[in-house]
Amino acid sequence: MKQRKSKLGFLEMQVLSYAQLRNKNIFVTGELKKVLGITAKQERELLSRMNRSGVMIRLKRGAYLVPLRIPSGGRWMASEHLVLAKLMEIYQATYQISGPNAFYFYSYDNQVPMRVYVYNNRIYGEKNIGGIEFVFIKTSVKRLGSVRDYLTPEGINTVMVTRSRALLDAVYDWSRYNTIPRAYTWILSSIANEPEIIQNLIQDTLKYGNKGTARRIGYLLTLYGTRNKQLNKLKSKIGSTKTFIPWFPGQDLRGKINREWGLIINGNLPE
Repeated sequence: MKQRKSKLGFLEMQVLSYAQLRNKNIFVTGELKKVLGITAKQERELLSRMNRSGVMIRLKRGAYLVPLRIPSGGRWMASEHLVLAKLMEIYQATYQISGPNAFYFYSYDNQVPMRVYVYNNRIYGEKNIGGIEFVFIKTSVKRLGSVRDYLTPEGINTVMVTRSRALLDAVYDWSRYNTIPRAYTWILSSIANEPEIIQNLIQDTLKYGNKGTARRIGYLLTLYGTRNKQLNKLKSKIGSTKTFIPWFPGQDLRGKINREWGLIINGNLPE
């Protein structure tokens, strides 16, 4: 079925022309009223009309993203990176992309994510913005970090977690992503290709992980043959281990007890 083109009226063209002239792609409620000399009611109707027709994108209540060039056919398909960057700018949030997007980015998983997973310090929940599905995971600023700037093909700077942080998140947030035991094989394959990642993974675990994550990653690194000196900091983070947690969470708890890391070894790594 052929997509129907959206008609742009006089006011719509005025908005897009103004945005292009001023190199301005975010408008807030009340701004266009002054620029176009219209009433508050007319502005609300204009913004609603442009949002419904796909000419602009409602980022949040009272804030809209506008293209700097008039879109072909009147409809605009903004990228997930542009929408995210501008949304985080409005919220003045610190953020980073992780989860399935990072697992795919680093080629651990070949399944293209249908949603964008964003750790940040301002908003939470699932949101559809401009036809793009986002999952916002709110956390403290202290748990945000170990990132790299990523320039998209369209020239938008976005924030992606590092490889070691992606691996940490796969273990830390296993219940959200169902990534254990896959995360363990990802870690071992990364070490085989890049041995220096061990130190980065330990540092990220110390700074952004919890005791459970430190136990599981510490035991995995012991299996790999990592020197005890490198693991001492992880052991210090764990402290005493009077209780035991499963190495493979969500599975049968039967298995050998590993007192060094406080784990129930209730599974084996896949061959």
